[in-house]
Amino acid sequence: MDKLKKIKMTQISPLIETQNLEAMAKKTGNVYEAIYTISRRANQISKEIKEELHSKLEDFASHTDNLEEIHENREQIEISKFYEKLPHASILATKEYQNDELSVRVIEEPTAN
Repeated sequence: MDKLKKIKMTQISPLIETQNLEAMAKKTGNVYEAIYTISRRANQISKEIKEELHSKLEDFASHTDNLEEIHENREQIEISKFYEKLPHASILATKEYQNDELSVRVIEEPTAN
């Protein structure tokens, strides 16, 4: 994830806000399709954040099985705190949807003759 996107993510309030369902349904014509689109994007965002966090924390992983050697690493703690403070993926996806940053494609199912 690039730095600009991370900065943008930290500026979004992590608090849950009520949403106007009619406004959300305007793009797709159906509130359920809008929520489905947001949930799919939230899953993508969640997966991206998880992979990024694991790749950063992998540098600090200890490959020994010695329980006596537990080290406190300040950098690792700071990385973990940053990701804990991020808004939930569903909040980020909802903001993207509201800011017209998501494209919605409706795939028509073929009709049986």
